[in-house]
Amino acid sequence: MPGMFTTVDRTPEGVRMIDQRKLPREETYVVLETPEAVSDAIRDMVVRGAPAIGVSAAFGLALGATQAADLDAGAFNERMNEVYARMAAARPTAVNLFWAIERMKRTALRAREEGLGPSAIAERLENEARAIRDEDLASCRAIGRYGAEMVPNEATVLTHCNAGGLATAGYGTALGVIRGAVEAGKKVRVVADETRPLLQGARLTAWELMKDGIETILITDSSAGQLMRRGEVDLVVVGSDRIAANGDVANKIGTYTVAVLAKENRIPFYVAAPLSTVDLSCPSGDYIPIEERDPREVTEVFGTPVAPEEVGVRNYAFDVTPAAYVEAIITERGVARAPFEISLPMLFRKPSDS
Repeated sequence: MPGMFTTVDRTPEGVRMIDQRKLPREETYVVLETPEAVSDAIRDMVVRGAPAIGVSAAFGLALGATQAADLDAGAFNERMNEVYARMAAARPTAVNLFWAIERMKRTALRAREEGLGPSAIAERLENEARAIRDEDLASCRAIGRYGAEMVPNEATVLTHCNAGGLATAGYGTALGVIRGAVEAGKKVRVVADETRPLLQGARLTAWELMKDGIETILITDSSAGQLMRRGEVDLVVVGSDRIAANGDVANKIGTYTVAVLAKENRIPFYVAAPLSTVDLSCPSGDYIPIEERDPREVTEVFGTPVAPEEVGVRNYAFDVTPAAYVEAIITERGVARAPFEISLPMLFRKPSDS
């Protein structure tokens, strides 16, 4: 099954990751030798997907600490504060980025309180970053096991954007549910939205699933309603970049449209995400910052202009799906259903199954 590529890893030379901008034409890996290069890679979508962003940020912070380990304590702390700030500015919506940064900060703080110096703190951060990566792999597999129970045999699953191994440390959230169902012996077919404007569904989801030998049908984003109306979709599973305390879900632009269509056609709409994506401090989707990106992503396709030069553009990278459209949220500790204000906090108190 999965494991035929490595999304992100820590090597002696730096942080190694697959360049997702070049897929599916080229399977190319880059080695980033500074934490600034890692933050730039997150911003420029060399790596994308909330869990993968979190893992990449952790590795980038560990790299920065290791490179600063020979400094005195004051200079080391000053350098790390610069690295933390640069990493946090990479992308505003994916909460896993800030979750990983805060976890690494807490690790460094505990080490300082123990009286450790820069070299020992850097070692602690290297270990913590690897733990974040390993925990992501385990949690995605647990999401896959829980989600597999919700997928009927011979089901057709529609997914939007990419929430697979490329969006995580290597197994996936929404695609983890699909992989879990296949590993449980179920026959599953996937309908993948192309996901404009950067075509993550066409370039990434289809590439991943075909590597796994899972039947995949690629459609334009505007075709989802037609397939649902014709009874050709049994359920929808998507990932998330941030989930508010009330169950509102921020995900790739177009997800809200899919959710409305699913509800109209009485098709269950599921969200698969680790608890690190749940932001209990955010009361609703109204408080989630929504990133807007370069207008050229809309007016050009792979560098070729497709629109008048002076046309106005709004290029939202994400939208918010209200909790009323969400049948359930599948996490590594179980499945949350409405009212999410009650069910999501309960999962944080439950022992991990991953």
